[in-house]
Parts: sequence; C-alpha cells; structure tokens
Amino acid sequence: MHYVTLSPEQCRAARGLRGLTIEQLAEATKLTRKTLSDFENGKTTPQPRTLRDIVAALEQLGVEFIAEGELSPDGGAGVRLRKEKPNAV
Repeated sequence: MHYVTLSPEQCRAARGLRGLTIEQLAEATKLTRKTLSDFENGKTTPQPRTLRDIVAALEQLGVEFIAEGELSPDGGAGVRLRKEKPNAV
C-alpha cells in the first residue's frame, strides 16, 4: 500500500465500485459507521492511521487509488478496480 491520501469523494467512489454500504466498510475497517459517514460527508478529517486502514481495506477488496497527476499531468485523483489476473491453468 503506497497511497496515504484519501478524499471523501474517493472513499465514496471506491465503496460504489465494490457495491459496499457504509456498514460493510465499517465492518471491514473496524471503524464506526459514524466515523466513515462523517468523513465521507466532509464533516471530519480522520487521523492518518485511520485513512491508512480505510485504504488498506478497500485495496484488499480490489480497489486501486490513483494519485493526482499519476496518469496524466493534469489529471485528478481517483479510484479504479484492479484488473483481475487470469487464473493459471
């Protein structure tokens, strides 16, 4: 895991890509629903450790985080699904 910055918009988008509710993400991260909801609604900024826990849980579920400018010089930060590797036969 190399990504340590996470915006509320990226968190919501990542949940949406995986079809997760806030409750499901709370269970995966061992955080409270309120902590996640307040973050996603821009009411609070979690501690760096909490952000790392959220990122780690979402990465475990196949989400990749894209840093601002990573794909193009003027591109914004984002999320995408990790490409599934074909099963070896």
